[in-house]
Amino acid sequence: MKIKFLITSSLLMLLLSAIYSWFSRTAVEQFGQLSISDGKLVTADAEVVQLVGPSFFWSNTGWSGADFYTAETVAYFSNQWKINVIRAAIGVEHYGGYKALPEDNFSRLQAVVDAAIEQGIYVIIDWHSHHAHLEPELAVDFFQKVARLYGDKPNVLYEIYNEPLDDASWQRDVKPYAEQVIAAIRQIDPDNIIIVGSPTWSQDVDQVAQAPITSADNIAYSLHFYAASHGEPLRQKAKLAINAGLALFITEWGTIDASGDGEIDYDSTEQWLAFIDEHQLSHCGWSISNKLEAASFFKPEVNPQQPLDSKMLTKNGRYFKSILDGK
Repeated sequence: MKIKFLITSSLLMLLLSAIYSWFSRTAVEQFGQLSISDGKLVTADAEVVQLVGPSFFWSNTGWSGADFYTAETVAYFSNQWKINVIRAAIGVEHYGGYKALPEDNFSRLQAVVDAAIEQGIYVIIDWHSHHAHLEPELAVDFFQKVARLYGDKPNVLYEIYNEPLDDASWQRDVKPYAEQVIAAIRQIDPDNIIIVGSPTWSQDVDQVAQAPITSADNIAYSLHFYAASHGEPLRQKAKLAINAGLALFITEWGTIDASGDGEIDYDSTEQWLAFIDEHQLSHCGWSISNKLEAASFFKPEVNPQQPLDSKMLTKNGRYFKSILDGK
């Protein structure tokens, strides 16, 4: 009896250890190399997956988001919010951006990407520009540099054009730019997901559906919305793109007005969340910042160099965390 009990106890311990190892796996250990199949983001096992997490604010030196670009911030969101993706918004133009201070901004990017790899989560490397198609060589140089460093990691997704404005044309401006940058990335990294923006602040996905990119695989298209400004008309555009077989990824969205301010629109946000779940879309909420505006996740007095906790969150930060907690 004693021998049997010892054997049974050993088997039980092995079983419990196996269960613990299974549930303690990181997101990247669970999902592996992502790809696009039949208009959906799928895991290495070809199962549809939703990535959910926050987006950093612009990385520009001297702006309200720059000091949050640390390993500690990534660890806080990974461990406390249980995210599986985070987005680094590398500001290109304006003062303090990549064009003016490339080393500062690239150093911030590396801190975030290295930390995401350490935490076992996915990371979107976003070329946070409104005019990227005017300087494709700059983007090519940036993304080839990134691909050489991280292209062998399944953690990485490339977002090559944050938000083309409403004066850009998909066929004339954005698509040729995207094809050039995609080709440059694919010379180094043949596999990782590349996300492409569309005109009118990445809302004209219906235009993309008429002439999608066919020169490469594993391409998704970003859809951006702010709940207090955008509703059913934009969802109809998204439905058209989805029905045409496009893979959409909501790389930036907010609960408030498109200006980044105003009150949280709970009703519209809930309608969007229902749409997101219906179509199994991945999404990143805006934004990791202590800027004095409603979209920020942290209060203005928060010091990004101090350990982060839930007491530091704004109303928007608490609401977004509750959305993730409900997953």
